[in-house]
Amino acid sequence: MPEVAEPTVVVHYRLHADFCVRFPKLRRALGAGSGLELDADGLRVRFGPWLVTTPLANIAGAEVSGPFSPLRALGVRLSPADRGLTFGTTTEGGVCLRFREPVRGIDPWGLIRHPGLTVTVCEPDLVAEAINRVVARA
Repeated sequence: MPEVAEPTVVVHYRLHADFCVRFPKLRRALGAGSGLELDADGLRVRFGPWLVTTPLANIAGAEVSGPFSPLRALGVRLSPADRGLTFGTTTEGGVCLRFREPVRGIDPWGLIRHPGLTVTVCEPDLVAEAINRVVARA
């Protein structure tokens, strides 16, 4: 009698979140591919020409943050305190992603590594919850 293999369970997930942009000119400047994507291959966040990528295993968690000061929230910003990176489009709030190992982001050579990334996506509560669920399963 042939041996019966245990069934394999495959979990599929894909999260896409757009940046919360109120101004059409800013949306055009960011480009069509801007946003946050999370799937089995990992995390990709594109903000105009900037790109942050990392595997799922490197994501420590996510939490909602904000509101932010306009001087500290809009555009691409490097925190001098902890080297955290912000991709910001609104002062209302966003999601702060924490990494186990710092990631490349602000410079094309990867000389500066970021322990965290704040992104001002639409519906930050839902995005943070979804990311934390995926990370818990990974």
